[in-house]
Amino acid sequence: MSVGKKISKPDSKAVGKPAGKPARKPAAKSAKSAAHAAGKQVTITLTRSMHGQLKNIAASVRGLGLRRMHQSVMIADTPENRGMMHVAGHLLKVEQN
Repeated sequence: MSVGKKISKPDSKAVGKPAGKPARKPAAKSAKSAAHAAGKQVTITLTRSMHGQLKNIAASVRGLGLRRMHQSVMIADTPENRGMMHVAGHLLKVEQN
């Protein structure tokens, strides 16, 4: 004999949409947009391979926009990007512009 369970369905009337969306506040300028507006840029080059590195180091390199060795990218000089450059500093060559 099998024991069956009753599956109850939710009432369609009980599920509804919220009454209204709250008003959004205007966003404050972030550090990225401030640095970008000021024109502070840094050129970074991947000089060593990511092979065998920890996942967080490889993710930081990918987050900086680097995909292969000897590739160079120009990025904004922000605290977020500086943190990623610090994590993967042993793989990168950093030049101020």
